[in-house]
Amino acid sequence: MSVLDTSRDGAVSVLELRRPERRNALDLELCRAITAAAGAEVAAGARVLVVTGGGTSFCSGADLTGVYGDDFLQALYGMLHGPQGLTSLPVPVIAAVNGPAIGAGTQLALASDLRVADETAKFAVPTPRNGMAVDAWTIRRLADVAGGGVARRLMIAAETVDRDEALACGLADRAGTLDDALAWAHEIAALAPLSLAHNKAVLNGADDATAETSFAVCWASEDVREAATARTEKRAPVFTGR
Repeated sequence: MSVLDTSRDGAVSVLELRRPERRNALDLELCRAITAAAGAEVAAGARVLVVTGGGTSFCSGADLTGVYGDDFLQALYGMLHGPQGLTSLPVPVIAAVNGPAIGAGTQLALASDLRVADETAKFAVPTPRNGMAVDAWTIRRLADVAGGGVARRLMIAAETVDRDEALACGLADRAGTLDDALAWAHEIAALAPLSLAHNKAVLNGADDATAETSFAVCWASEDVREAATARTEKRAPVFTGR
């Protein structure tokens, strides 16, 4: 049985973690599968990815029954923010958080650009309870997304944030189910792909040279001319990413 199910709905691809017996805990195989599937879907034309968990958990963390070593850590952090990782993809990624997102589950949600959380969602990074550690990117990203106070409570006091507090602090962007996340994904998929790629890259820390290049690409694109034509013709633009 596959540990990851991939499906396509128009321009939106859904990556569903499929380890319900382990509450979708991440192991070496699943981390590698997410990286490979995400890249393949973008290469095949997906404009937005939605990541969710099968069953009642989004992701319960790293699989504590697994073997921790360099291979797992490279696969985990490569999947999150490596050169082929979720933060490096040129398309938006939405996490549909359908239950607990603990440890590496919170990391997976943070690597996504947007987070839609259902009423059972909760977030925690309990490394002080297990003697482990997450990388500096995770801690800084958490502080950037949720604020320094919330980040300190998760990282120093090992507290858990529920859905309502996540919405209040920005750790979750919208309340809703997978269907709500998919509806939002389809709205975003109709936007200009080159603009989205530029905005995401800058938000994720692209250097000035990279940002200047993607800025110039947007202004030289057919899409910027299509938007102007659509305004004149009083219709919605149809963007192609060229």
